[in-house]
Amino acid sequence: MTTVLVGMSAGIDPDELTALALRSGAEPAFLQVHDPALVDVLSRAADGGAPELLLIGTGWAEPGPKRSWLRRVAAHWLRERLALSAAAPTVRLAPTLLAAPDPALLAAAITAGGAPMAADAAPLESAAWEDVPRHRHQVLVCRGPRCSARGASGLSGALSDELRRHDLGDDDVLVTVTGCQFPCNHAPVITVQPDDAWYGGVSVDDVPRLVAEHLLEGGRLVGRQLPRTRS
Repeated sequence: MTTVLVGMSAGIDPDELTALALRSGAEPAFLQVHDPALVDVLSRAADGGAPELLLIGTGWAEPGPKRSWLRRVAAHWLRERLALSAAAPTVRLAPTLLAAPDPALLAAAITAGGAPMAADAAPLESAAWEDVPRHRHQVLVCRGPRCSARGASGLSGALSDELRRHDLGDDDVLVTVTGCQFPCNHAPVITVQPDDAWYGGVSVDDVPRLVAEHLLEGGRLVGRQLPRTRS
């Protein structure tokens, strides 16, 4: 059986996941942002004749989608595979997300295995995802190599937590993890659109002030900015 360790969060460290997967004899794959994409890894394994695939999602990086998204993407791939061919490998899904990047936990998850998925397990589309969000601000959190090296991994989760504390959802402020935004010398970088506001050297400790002073004042979203640190 071929095991695939799937990075769920856009904020996961791809090098850490890849090293963990290869050390345990698994294939690394990612649900979003990073490569290789899960569907590409599944296709490569199936083309190579793998009879069974075990998918183990990761749950230690925030913010990350729920396990249901791993099932949705895998089921979508399986439906497309069956539409093109009469045969497809058995796809098994581990019952829980891996809680930490621990080789012992991964080994235990591989031993435990998972339940086989049906091709109609979950749709990739929903009426709830038809409309463009009505957010007034979009906060772009850079996860390029320099930003990641300088501690950007905790920023998106801290932003989401702080926004929830103020009862702000995606229709108010949409937090999006990106690749490199530049200027890298000021990493970690966060930008706020449509204000064209750039913040550099941002830490988790800066998040409450950024939310309070830029995005929230008296319960209203405003455009007041923290001082820029970019040159």
